Amino acid sequence: VDEVQSLLEQAVYKPVQGRFKVFMIDEVHMLSNTAFNAMLKTLEEPPEYLKFVLATTDPQKVPVTVLSRCLQFNLRPMAPETILEHLVKLMQAESVPAEAPALRLLARSARGSMRDALSLTDQAIAFGNGKIETDAVRQMLGSADRSHVFRLIDALAHADGKTVVETSEALRLNGLDAASTLEEMTVVLQRMAVMQAVPVSEDDLDPDAAEMSRLAALLPPDETQLLYSLCLHGRGELGLAPDEYAALTMVLLRLLAFKPASKIAQAAAAEKKNLNRAELIPAEIPVRPQALASVSAKPVEAIAPVEVAEPAVLAGQVLQVLAQPHNVQNTAKTEFSPLKSRTLAHAEIAQIATEIVAIPVRIQAGSSFEQASGTAGAQVIATEEGDFWHPLVQKLVANELVNALVRELALQSQLVAMDTGQWILRVERESLNQSGSRDRLQAALELAGHSVKLAVEVGRVTDSPAKRNAQAQQERLLAAEKIVFEDPFVQEMMREFGAKIVPGSIRAL
Repeated sequence: VDEVQSLLEQAVYKPVQGRFKVFMIDEVHMLSNTAFNAMLKTLEEPPEYLKFVLATTDPQKVPVTVLSRCLQFNLRPMAPETILEHLVKLMQAESVPAEAPALRLLARSARGSMRDALSLTDQAIAFGNGKIETDAVRQMLGSADRSHVFRLIDALAHADGKTVVETSEALRLNGLDAASTLEEMTVVLQRMAVMQAVPVSEDDLDPDAAEMSRLAALLPPDETQLLYSLCLHGRGELGLAPDEYAALTMVLLRLLAFKPASKIAQAAAAEKKNLNRAELIPAEIPVRPQALASVSAKPVEAIAPVEVAEPAVLAGQVLQVLAQPHNVQNTAKTEFSPLKSRTLAHAEIAQIATEIVAIPVRIQAGSSFEQASGTAGAQVIATEEGDFWHPLVQKLVANELVNALVRELALQSQLVAMDTGQWILRVERESLNQSGSRDRLQAALELAGHSVKLAVEVGRVTDSPAKRNAQAQQERLLAAEKIVFEDPFVQEMMREFGAKIVPGSIRAL
């Protein structure tokens, strides 16, 4: 308070030299409320020759009455290029040998503060015995060399998990900071994203620009954005883990785990999906007698529109409705590509438009009818041993002679061979082949009147009690859906009013 009162006493005198008398108060938020109140009157009605410059890093602590009487200028952090330019001039003026990459690293580490940049530069000069060298600055800051960052990004681009783990272990052995490694990765990935979006000429002053350009061409833009986001959020997880290097390894492995599928794999999956859709053409469609009529000369527009999910499926159904041999004899063997199937569907509809007045309602997508052909490959291949093993297992389950893992072993296994004193079972999962479960199943068979020794092998199973039960349940469900879909009232509701049966809502009694 005394200092502020002394300052205000000097403020009443006009400047001897110059136009203005300027008072600069640094860290003004440290003043007490009494001191602020003492200078409030002068701030409210200052003389024309008097200027106050109040500097603070925490404006929230300055009273509102003072802030309302001031013009506020928020100083933004300085750009790293501006700090670098100033440091280069200082080193030339002071005749201090300095490497350009080292000064660039100091400029980035200052985070927009010139004062911090000068402090770090003083430390680097003392650390390097009068010289500023890149290796010494990296060791002083504990930051990772960009060669490690480039190696990590290159390994992630090639899905090389071994190199990722080895590089992470090298960072641990060299004592490099995990947080600075992720921060450096975000800087590099941000530069790569800019290069991918706006191709520009390489910066001659940045020796890493060529390597960044190579990685930008190697990584797709979506993967670059994904890596940047995961690195940015991974920095917050380092403090939660017991070991920051373990957390760093997990972040890097997460980048590898979320790597999108390659273009070739996506194309193969899309082609496989199209082929599977073409194979889902139903083998039989229920037809109402009044659906077919005599020849009509009405154009295509005269036919009531039918809801279509896939042109290939509709084309197959229309061909089956006509029941003409020259149209349906090769339908089941035809594979439709997206473009070919759409052209074929339009051509077939135009051809039969003058032959029918209406077409029957199609089977709703998602029903078991549409999935029947797709599950045909997974049906049971019946064997003589399976005909004997299935009722025996059903009897053991009904009498509660087996339970838990033993029951699963019996249901999921296939009886391969039956010798005089030994039976051979086959399972698909190694977890079911346990000695305890095998011995308990052998004891249950002995109680059922079969004193044999069991041997279990791992292989492909084509005839097991579980598969037979699933097939029987599927057949019952198909029969139930057939009853519902063939009902005349249901077909009329679906045709006239666009009604739909909720997939999966039909259950077999």
